[in-house]
Amino acid sequence: MKKKKNNNIIAIITVLALFFYGLYYGGTQDSYGLDTNNISNTGGELKVTFVDVGQADCILIQEENKNMLIDAGNNEDGNKLVKYFNSLNIHDFEYIVGTHPHEDHIGGLDDIINNFDIKMLYMPDIITTTKTFEDVIDAVDKKNLSITISKIGDTFKLGNATIKIIYTGTDATDLNNTSIVLKLIYGNTSFLFTGDATSKVEEQILNSNVEATVLKVGHHGSKYSSTNDFLKKVNPKYAVISVGNGNSYGHPADTTINKLNQLGINIYRTDELGSIIMISDGNNIEISNNKTDTNGD
Repeated sequence: MKKKKNNNIIAIITVLALFFYGLYYGGTQDSYGLDTNNISNTGGELKVTFVDVGQADCILIQEENKNMLIDAGNNEDGNKLVKYFNSLNIHDFEYIVGTHPHEDHIGGLDDIINNFDIKMLYMPDIITTTKTFEDVIDAVDKKNLSITISKIGDTFKLGNATIKIIYTGTDATDLNNTSIVLKLIYGNTSFLFTGDATSKVEEQILNSNVEATVLKVGHHGSKYSSTNDFLKKVNPKYAVISVGNGNSYGHPADTTINKLNQLGINIYRTDELGSIIMISDGNNIEISNNKTDTNGD
């Protein structure tokens, strides 16, 4: 009888030891050393909205009442984005990323800077002489902001989400290839945001940790991005294409759509669905759409 009692005590101690060990060491890390703990039990959630801005990019990321913005659409989208974010009771952004200085990515950025509090603004180390770029610089100066030049390997947190800069370029001959490429990790889910990066950039980051649950397809689904090797390496479950209805560029290219379909990747397009909303609990992603008044075309 005494032996049985001792065994029960040992069993209880073992269970408690395993429990506390799991709390302390239970997290996993990817090859970058980024924390990928399963945070689904915290009751938190990550919300990523691929905002419909027509033939342009704008991505709103929200976690723990903290906000981040990647790109801000065309010039005509700026005022509409301000109204949309106000309707969501957004007053400030922890981070804003202008992936590269093309009008369809930073066109509305001056409106965002003028109307919201911003803690940190990331842009690539590239200067252009366009009025769109100058408008952004003027807005930065008026708000006494500073631009943080993106660097490969930089890592920052948005609540429980971890974001890492995978790539940033300085090639002025093709501004698409200056695009800041970001990977966001939230529990066991991840997102890869590629700006307008072309196949040249994809080749350079092929050996990086680009695997992701969700891929923001590069360059609005053009034929100059999304190589087979890159798509296989990312191995996404979902692909989002931010693109304008009936655009003059023919985006997304049939070749890109065919590649995604052949790999069994679920495709979501803003020209068909409007704004695409993805909510992650750290394990699973729920997807919905909303016809927002955010496209100024």
